[in-house]
Amino acid sequence: MDNPGAKRLTPAVQRPRNPMIATLLNLRGNGRAAVYTEPLWGLSMMLVLPYASVFMLALGVNDAQIGLLATISILSQVVFGLLSGVITDKLGRRRTTALFDIIAWAIPCLIWAFAQDFWWFLIASVINGVWQVTQNSWDCLLVEDVDRSEIPKVYSLVKVAGEFSALFAPIAALLVSNLGLELAVRILYLNAFVIISVKVWLLYRYTTETATGLVRMEQTRGISIWTSLWEYRTVLGLIVRSKGTIFSLVIAALVAAVALVNGVFWQVVVNQRLGVPDALLPFFPMVRSLLSVLFFFTIIPRLTHASALKVPTLIGFSVYLAGQLLLVSIPAPDGAATASTYLMLAVCLLLDAFGAGILFMLSESLVALHVDRNERSRVMAIQRTTVMLATAPFGWISGWLSGMDRSWPFLLTSVLLVLGLVVTARFWTTTHEETHAVEA
Repeated sequence: MDNPGAKRLTPAVQRPRNPMIATLLNLRGNGRAAVYTEPLWGLSMMLVLPYASVFMLALGVNDAQIGLLATISILSQVVFGLLSGVITDKLGRRRTTALFDIIAWAIPCLIWAFAQDFWWFLIASVINGVWQVTQNSWDCLLVEDVDRSEIPKVYSLVKVAGEFSALFAPIAALLVSNLGLELAVRILYLNAFVIISVKVWLLYRYTTETATGLVRMEQTRGISIWTSLWEYRTVLGLIVRSKGTIFSLVIAALVAAVALVNGVFWQVVVNQRLGVPDALLPFFPMVRSLLSVLFFFTIIPRLTHASALKVPTLIGFSVYLAGQLLLVSIPAPDGAATASTYLMLAVCLLLDAFGAGILFMLSESLVALHVDRNERSRVMAIQRTTVMLATAPFGWISGWLSGMDRSWPFLLTSVLLVLGLVVTARFWTTTHEETHAVEA
């Protein structure tokens, strides 16, 4: 019986926390270590990437050769991507990530720092292709011990962590303006070598092998790599029989091809065609990244909080397409970029930040959600190999197009994004989470 004299305690009304912030604060174990060390890319590779293509041009590498290097890098990734599942299972997610991060990033940074001509970049590109091994192992390390419902948010946090790295862009701009392009970029590559080495140590120090990884290490003990590769034929069956996996592969391939072209030639077109000076180049990815972070904490969670992801995917392709078409339509100024050039580029950055950001998260999430849990490393190895084979020609093709007109690579990306819209609208396949939501 209630005591009429007793005071009723009204529970405090708690303001709902942003789902991204909640996931960030609640992360534990491997997920926490992987996400929390991602911003170190900002003090390493993200400082130098805005200058990578322009640096090659300064050393006498032409547009077609830059595109060829991108394709060669992808082909190298194909080989190592195919091996990645076997290596990850045999060595474990944690050990594979540490070893192959050093090979894939630290060593090429030293080569790039002392590069003299096309052949130096060719060698570095081949070695850098090893990063597909660590991409597989790192993905497994990231999500295997994370609740499936949290996977999209975790990939969003990874994207945000990478985007925050753009805050350090003024460091690169300051070096270039004071030391000149060539010397500054060489220093930035040496810096990347040091920071990446530190990142590898921190990630290894604060992670443990996943439960699935321990099982796969035991199962593959004493089995040769070639035998394990032959066993891929059973994994191929899993992929072919899954409409969801095939669909997610197509989406991932389209997004990867667009990202490849933009990553190689966006800085080239704004520098060489639109007249943006060298020192300002890092500020464009910085602004894009900051806008992307803003979207990830505001609009994107609202669009992707539900189980159904079809509409957000269509929106992502549409917005990204608008940004690419706008970039193509910017008139080339006579000499240096004008105020109207910068204004239109600002709108491009706004559209790209949202479109590329949401599509990265959704393409990675769709692959992870459709994958067979027990065969994650090998299925994802084949998936990535397939995506890279489909993506590889676009490096050379975009280089060939850029040699004729530096805006043409972005007509190519526009066609790919239109294809993404058609595939999503016509062939969408629901994920496991969507199926459960419908059944509930």
